[in-house]
Amino acid sequence: MKSFPGKMRICAEALSLTALVLLFASNLSATVSGSVRGVVHDPQHRPVQGAHVTLKAQTSDWTQSQNCSDNGEFEFRSVPIGTYTVTVSSPGFQATQQDVIVQSDTSPVLHFKLAVAGAQENVVVSGTPVAPTMDSVTPTTMLNRQDIQQTPGADRTNGVEMITDYVPATYVAHDMLHMNGGHQILWLIDGVSIPNTNIAANLGPQIDPKDIDYLEVLQGSYDATYGDRTYGMFNIAPRTGFERDRQCDLALSAGNFYQTDDQLSCGGHTQRFAYYASVNGNRSNYGLQTPIPQVYHDAENGYGGFASFIYNHDSNNQFRVVGSLRQDYYQVPVDPNPNSVGNQILEASGEVPSYGLHDAEREPDAYVIFSWVHTFDPSTLLTLSPFYHYNAAHYEGSPDDYPVSTNVDLNANYAGFQGILNKSLPKNDLEVGVYGFFQHQYNYFDNVFSDGTQNFPASSITVTGGVAEEFISDRFNATKWLTIIAGLRGTEFRSSIAENQADPRVGVALRVPRLNWVLRAFYGHYYQPPPLVTATGPLLGFANSQHFTFAPLYGERDKQWEASLIIPYRGWNLQVDNYQTNASNWLDHNNIGNSNLFWPITWYRALIQGWDLTLRSPLLWHTVQAHLVYANQIAQATSPINGGLICPNPNDQSCPLYIPPGYSPVDHDQRNTLNVGANASLPWHSYASGNVYYGSGFTNGLYGTPLSQYPGPYLPSHTTVDLSLGKSFSEGKYAISATALNVANRRVQLDNSLTFGGFHWNEPRQIYGEFRYRFHY
Repeated sequence: MKSFPGKMRICAEALSLTALVLLFASNLSATVSGSVRGVVHDPQHRPVQGAHVTLKAQTSDWTQSQNCSDNGEFEFRSVPIGTYTVTVSSPGFQATQQDVIVQSDTSPVLHFKLAVAGAQENVVVSGTPVAPTMDSVTPTTMLNRQDIQQTPGADRTNGVEMITDYVPATYVAHDMLHMNGGHQILWLIDGVSIPNTNIAANLGPQIDPKDIDYLEVLQGSYDATYGDRTYGMFNIAPRTGFERDRQCDLALSAGNFYQTDDQLSCGGHTQRFAYYASVNGNRSNYGLQTPIPQVYHDAENGYGGFASFIYNHDSNNQFRVVGSLRQDYYQVPVDPNPNSVGNQILEASGEVPSYGLHDAEREPDAYVIFSWVHTFDPSTLLTLSPFYHYNAAHYEGSPDDYPVSTNVDLNANYAGFQGILNKSLPKNDLEVGVYGFFQHQYNYFDNVFSDGTQNFPASSITVTGGVAEEFISDRFNATKWLTIIAGLRGTEFRSSIAENQADPRVGVALRVPRLNWVLRAFYGHYYQPPPLVTATGPLLGFANSQHFTFAPLYGERDKQWEASLIIPYRGWNLQVDNYQTNASNWLDHNNIGNSNLFWPITWYRALIQGWDLTLRSPLLWHTVQAHLVYANQIAQATSPINGGLICPNPNDQSCPLYIPPGYSPVDHDQRNTLNVGANASLPWHSYASGNVYYGSGFTNGLYGTPLSQYPGPYLPSHTTVDLSLGKSFSEGKYAISATALNVANRRVQLDNSLTFGGFHWNEPRQIYGEFRYRFHY
């Protein structure tokens, strides 16, 4: 399997190419909110009528309050994901409070037993709970902005440590984020998916980590409310301004490779209005994974802005607008020695050696999302969200490139709409909705050979298409210890082909009495629409000259089952998952002969199996919080390649794309992945954090051939250590920190899958310092 020249680091997914979107919709995602319910009673378990309940965010000034009903019940709707403190007070009783974690589409239920005022009974103040939720069967990891800021490397514009350090089975291979054995993942902002249908066309980030308030990572086993990205979803609650009071933060950094990553952000709020805006810029002489240990022709830079505005018109209506503009630029690294082993292997394999290339990629990106959240009554909530997204990837080859100069322009416009209606009943939570977008895409491909190979004219085409989806999902709380989740999601795709799919999904959560363990099981189907790409005459002629042809691309269809066990113990939380994904028309990508022109393909089938373990600690000694994530998995695929760029005869062994039938590991397969880390709050307003990463090694793509430099079927294992230290001054007005990534500078070849530029080595040691200044305006 091959990669597009320079693959994505944080977005891990491309965005297609040119559009105007408009369909009534639901959720290719979930909402970015949940609800908090509870009941208040006295020592004799009688309901306390009219008790005053306040819900307060732990990381901002966001707050809501209400009085209990005649039955002593309360419910807060449309609560953003995060950690909260609930305080209950009533005349004649002692005030009490509990902490609660809100995840998307969950409804934690709290019970308050009020003590009579003056009684010899302590006020209850619990730590933030880690008890497993019964509202979902989806493995979920949630991080806040402090986790991101203190994790080494995580708050860099192009950093993905906020994911790879905390989420099992996630890693970067050939500059692309992989998760649960696949690379088709989805980013959501405020619960609205940022659509794309292509993979591996973009390198740049979808959102700067410094603009994130909470990150919720969803790892498969989705109910019908969620969309089509089987392998992973990243649901982001961005900064809003509720965490500030007319304040600005200035962050400046500098380090080796002449790197800097800077941002100015400002925000504030009133009781009804909140706003946040930021501008950022970054550059470094090290950008993408290099084909050799040395860093050569590998600079990157980018700049952009982000804004979020919230207006609470009244208690029943909230309006929110989120927007972003970015421009990113990457040089594509090369191996400058024409006689190096890597370049010789590439030439012997019929690939393009990199020593004669001086290519780059430029990527503009913009999106705007509007959401209206309307509460009809305490049990009925409607969310409507129109959106627009523009994305482009301009791959620019130098005219002096040898043996081939490649230029690719991909431009996409998307416009769409999603709507979700949620209804809470005594034992059921029902969600219905629709989702849709229209896409207009422009593709341009041009290869000019300078080594005598036949040249063909440039190829360009405009393609349109669209997706319409609808879903219904129900969460049935049968008892306090049993929850059943079932739903159906339908998808209709229209472009040069037409496809329809109905995906059933069902899950069960069972709480073991007394132990408080939770067993969860899931089975579901998914449909992922294909990229909108079509071969025109010149491109088809070029492919035929390389003994290839093109076949229609059809959507990937997946079947997934998963079982998990969650064990809470004295604040510790252990989760063990076992899963399997069977895919047909598995989407990947390959190059056209001896060129840098890449084309989506589909494999006949893929099989991904694995189990993983996540362990999170409570706050130990009032200082340290630790985590451990481990994954063991295998990702395999089997020929033939049946869509996109294919062999005219699948059984022709002389075709360069011919692969013998039978399952074999794909290029990003890594059997064992481990991360162990900790964040510590130290005296004098300082902190220390660290992470140790171990990978057992990716597939040796040259195993069994005379070209192989390594004896086994997998490349060498690799271990890295990252560290960060920081301290604040003047009650947080100033802060400094120092970070070192890959402290020991241990370098290994990550993969030799013969993707563009040759092979890929892991990141070198990077050391940088950061200064933060907070001020009022």
